[in-house]
Amino acid sequence: MAFAAVIFDFGGVITSSPFEAFNRLEAARGLPQNLVRKINTLNPDTNAWALFERAEIDAADFDRLFAEEARALGHELDGASVLAVLAGAVRPAMVAALDRLQAEGYRLGCITNNVPTGHGAGMARSGDARDEMEQIFARFEHVIESSKAGVRKPDPRIYQMMCEKLGLAPDACVYLDDLGINCKPAATLGMRAIKVTSGEQALADLGQVLNIEF
Repeated sequence: MAFAAVIFDFGGVITSSPFEAFNRLEAARGLPQNLVRKINTLNPDTNAWALFERAEIDAADFDRLFAEEARALGHELDGASVLAVLAGAVRPAMVAALDRLQAEGYRLGCITNNVPTGHGAGMARSGDARDEMEQIFARFEHVIESSKAGVRKPDPRIYQMMCEKLGLAPDACVYLDDLGINCKPAATLGMRAIKVTSGEQALADLGQVLNIEF
């Protein structure tokens, strides 16, 4: 199969996983490991995180609602503290891979679940061309942000939106995401999905699919 485009998740793929930052926050507060992840998987379409990623609530509402969800599980953790650690560190090898793919003639897209306020990998784009994240985003032909589209992964519509923007069928696309739940709808639509566990693994698997050595 000849692929025409490679579509990337941003946080956890182009940057390090936000879960690592969440785990550091949990450890610093004496909270159970993966508490943030647990809170965000309960009521996944209607919880504070889902509402914020679709821009249906503001940061103040998120702070309050997330704290209520944490309290319901017997823990004290405000949403503002979670947002403060959301930005991930850029993986230089992944950025270099974007340039290599572009040079090889592949079209690039990005589908990211993000929040409408703040700064960094998990937040909406700043629009400042001097910003490191913006310089990375500029490499993509199309970027779909949940906070602006009003729909978030794993809703199949967000993948279909990208295919429509690219003018390509799903089976002409490779998709990379660090969450299996987000890879499944991409694969169901016909994309070649790659679950990312590390930058090295992602590039090895992508290289195998495209017959490119990164």
